[in-house]
Amino acid sequence: MGAGRTLIHIPILHTQADMGALSAPIRQLKVQRLGRFGWKRTVNRVDKLWNEIEETLERLVLPYERVRLYQDGLPVCGREAEIVAELAQAGSRDHRLLLRLAGKGATIMGTESSELLVEEYQLVKEEFAARRSEGRVPGQVRRQALRDSLLKRRDQYIARRVSATLNPGETGLLFLGMLHSLGPGLDKDIQVVYPVHQLLNYG
Repeated sequence: MGAGRTLIHIPILHTQADMGALSAPIRQLKVQRLGRFGWKRTVNRVDKLWNEIEETLERLVLPYERVRLYQDGLPVCGREAEIVAELAQAGSRDHRLLLRLAGKGATIMGTESSELLVEEYQLVKEEFAARRSEGRVPGQVRRQALRDSLLKRRDQYIARRVSATLNPGETGLLFLGMLHSLGPGLDKDIQVVYPVHQLLNYG
């Protein structure tokens, strides 16, 4: 792809296996909110999107030795490959795909701030605790503001990380949750490509 920098943006929906220690409480809350039929329908929609992602990537011809893999939720920590392998073994389609691409020669990159991910984890735990209460949840407006601020700070970090590590002549594959938007945070010379149609509305 020449000496320029290309970033292929893949919009993703997380599976239960991606959630780690929060997997069980997240499933419980969603079953309560959606009902078992609604929960199964959501799981099927996530599977459908991952089928589309995998089929799209199979059609791409990439020089994998010059491809960097950036993953929503994967911290810059020195244990990136180990984390990806653990989550792939736990059943994450997302991380199984990363392992397959790494096997073709792509490089797994730490993508997010560990500190911001810990902050998000604490906020999500607080949300779970609050939702166990009935009626209007105290502090709901404050938590929403914190979520919005945290998402923005995560996006800014990811954009800086990609801009700093994606070299001329390389291609980045960015697997990013649908609520995220890097916007103007990326360096202007990075060409962003969106090969996956966002067919699924997720609420």
